[in-house]
Amino acid sequence: MRISIPITRGIESLFGTRDENIRVLESGLGIRATLRNDNLEIEGEEPGVRRAEEILSDYQQLVQEGIVFTNGSLNSYFRVATGDISINFRALVQSARQRSFGKKMLAPKSINQQRYFEAIERNDLVFGIGPAGTGKTYLAVALAVSALLNKRVSRIILTRPAVEAGERLGFLPGTLQEKVDPYLRPLYDALYDMIEPDKVEKLLERSTIEVAPLAFMRGRTLNDSFIILDEAQNCTPEQMKMVLTRQGFNSKTVVTGDLTQIDLPNARRSGLLEASEVLRGIDGISFVYFDDQDVVRHCLVQRIVKAYERYQEQAQERQLCLKLNVPAEPAETQPGE
Repeated sequence: MRISIPITRGIESLFGTRDENIRVLESGLGIRATLRNDNLEIEGEEPGVRRAEEILSDYQQLVQEGIVFTNGSLNSYFRVATGDISINFRALVQSARQRSFGKKMLAPKSINQQRYFEAIERNDLVFGIGPAGTGKTYLAVALAVSALLNKRVSRIILTRPAVEAGERLGFLPGTLQEKVDPYLRPLYDALYDMIEPDKVEKLLERSTIEVAPLAFMRGRTLNDSFIILDEAQNCTPEQMKMVLTRQGFNSKTVVTGDLTQIDLPNARRSGLLEASEVLRGIDGISFVYFDDQDVVRHCLVQRIVKAYERYQEQAQERQLCLKLNVPAEPAETQPGE
């Protein structure tokens, strides 16, 4: 089946850098798109062509209504809309409304990011679990900044375990704070991205914003606070229980982590993994799981995440076959590999 769709406005953002947005439609819907004289010719099986027509029609109407798409946001919307045919493209864009977080304007770029936003606003304890680049920490810091600036909390507590990622850095120079700051740098980066640097420094001096290693949390009761535990996969079960029981009145806790990047020594069990089993189903606690479709960094990051997931699945299959003494099936070759 072949149809022709006139593209009157927004042609640059529609195609994106090196046509990457159109390639998302092509790969996701099994179609081929060609631009001819301001008309986009869509060719393929009828279901894919009809779905592309729906998405592009909504896109055209939104552009005419004054909606401006960045290259990254449109790419994310196309990935979501091609991955789930039940999602209306217009409704997806409108639900992912931009909001102000300090000096930054942000909007969820995937269905799971939207669920994450809603879960944090609705629950007092939220776990965001998934691979690198899905916005788990960044969005949590954004919501914490929003809560602080709107006086819903009186302080922000940012913490993470000081565990080295497969390296041994030895003794670091400086004061205790200077020794632990390198481990907490991603949290500082997110703060400086949303609040003016001089204001961040003043908030840090007054302890309105506190960035500290996990060990500093023991024995405290954190009232009227927005608490973020980052890199939680590197917490032991004892540390996880300790930090979760610090939460006081009018406080909210967000726990983020990636279960594929556990750096605990001596093969210790991850506290995040245990918490996801122990706390499931408890009222007021929400778990949001991200996957490679939620990656909002460079498009290569999504492919890298998917490749590692595929490799780990194949490794687990080989180990199981060795235990059962059964020959393993040869790995499927992916297109382009």
